[in-house]
Amino acid sequence: MAQAQAQAPHPPLEGAQLVIGTIAVSLAVFMNVLDTSIANVSIPSISGDLGVSADQGTWVITSFAVANAISVPLTGWLTDRIGQVRLFMASIVLFVISSWLCGLAPTLPFLLASRVLQGAVAGPMIPLSQTLLLASYPRAKAPMALSMWAMTTLIAPVAGPILGGWISDNISWPWIFYVNIPVGIIAAGATWMIFRNRDSAIRKAPIDGVGLGLLIVWVGSLQVMLDKGKDLDWFSSTTIVVLALVAVIALAFFIVWELTAEHPVVDLSLFSRRNFTGGTIALSVGYGLYFGNLVLLPLWLQTDIGYTATEAGLVMAPVGLFAVLLSPITGKILPRTDPRYIATLSFLIFALCFWMRSRYTTGVDTYSLLLPTLIQGIGMAGFFIPLVSITLSGLPGNRIPAASGLSNFVRIMCGGIGTSIFQTAWDHRTIMHHAQLAEQANAYNPVFDQSVRQMGAAGFSQPQAYGLFNSMATQQAAQLGVNDLFFVSAGIFVALIALIWITRPERAGGDAGAAAAAAH
Repeated sequence: MAQAQAQAPHPPLEGAQLVIGTIAVSLAVFMNVLDTSIANVSIPSISGDLGVSADQGTWVITSFAVANAISVPLTGWLTDRIGQVRLFMASIVLFVISSWLCGLAPTLPFLLASRVLQGAVAGPMIPLSQTLLLASYPRAKAPMALSMWAMTTLIAPVAGPILGGWISDNISWPWIFYVNIPVGIIAAGATWMIFRNRDSAIRKAPIDGVGLGLLIVWVGSLQVMLDKGKDLDWFSSTTIVVLALVAVIALAFFIVWELTAEHPVVDLSLFSRRNFTGGTIALSVGYGLYFGNLVLLPLWLQTDIGYTATEAGLVMAPVGLFAVLLSPITGKILPRTDPRYIATLSFLIFALCFWMRSRYTTGVDTYSLLLPTLIQGIGMAGFFIPLVSITLSGLPGNRIPAASGLSNFVRIMCGGIGTSIFQTAWDHRTIMHHAQLAEQANAYNPVFDQSVRQMGAAGFSQPQAYGLFNSMATQQAAQLGVNDLFFVSAGIFVALIALIWITRPERAGGDAGAAAAAAH
């Protein structure tokens, strides 16, 4: 009897309960996503305070990313065994405790252990936030639930570096973790108050120990390879080669095992659904491009244009303006239109923004930097909401947590892959362009010869003139390299539109609405 009651769908929330529930879930998501980027700019402060090198300090980011990537796809399996509300609550509470431990860390090993715990418990939080929100809203307003979720997911990565830099500069690095404590306590209290009687059925499925072990091996190897590849010069390093081989072999065994296991830890059969596959790949590759550029643009501004970390962060901040203003509008019009049209428009806007950035010069002004960022906010308002709606289209409620967890896992992995690829590709393109520019530095080039003579007339010696030319060539090469990546990003976004149109989402919000109606 209890099992039957637990499986019965819960009615949508109304009034103040709906508002409080939405705020609670959104706060938890914001806290989670913020923590993926807030520590990035604080690595020098953390490394100096703990007496370790900056290279060792980057493990603060890597440890969180590895644990988080492993735990996200386990959401569906954990939900079956624990219940979605209890699992969500446990994630928030343990996240707060691990954040407190991170702030207290007296040594690097203690901090890394705390970050591993923090990343592991953070994994189910984002997929379950989608599930809880979809179940809380009436069928017709399910897209609005996704718009609330999307706003926090889009703003947090931009706010993280700004907040992290300000805290490190003006207070001390432990506070980048302590800020999670009050937010987490409020989110946990409100979540328990609203959702405690809305838990899902518990099913004691056997533990897929082999699948879990293979997942940990291949995801851990791949994540460490991506994070350390640039520092170790990629495949010229034996360590990177070994990690790559381990990841590929473990992944192959993992796929075969999970597709044949009676109780798989990750439901890979979801990829047999056209909507899930098309929506997940389009969303994940698009997110990888967005996140890679989110890292590349501030890095370029700081290393080659002379911006400070705070100034570079502020250049990125306006992206959230239109995203916040327009996401609720997207949620309102989504039930009345085909989500593929909104997603297509979003991808075209992203392509336009990256094309505009591909025309930057070393003398770029603030207006030229801010205009594409503002326009990108319009595209972001139509990025997550329709694609998540397409991905979950037609799925029964009991598969929503597993589908959301697997989709978010692929998205997070693509974000990490995008970051690594963009940083490495920028280095390679910069070196190539520098070599091409250096070829022009010879006495047989009248333009170069005249420039050297003019520098000599201005009081520069020949070595000084050559040094100045090399400095200018280095800056210009970096500029051309970053322009190449912006241009390629624009082209890939246009190409991804084809993936959107292989899907066949249900009309009139049936996709998200069906999920909402059956999410329990």
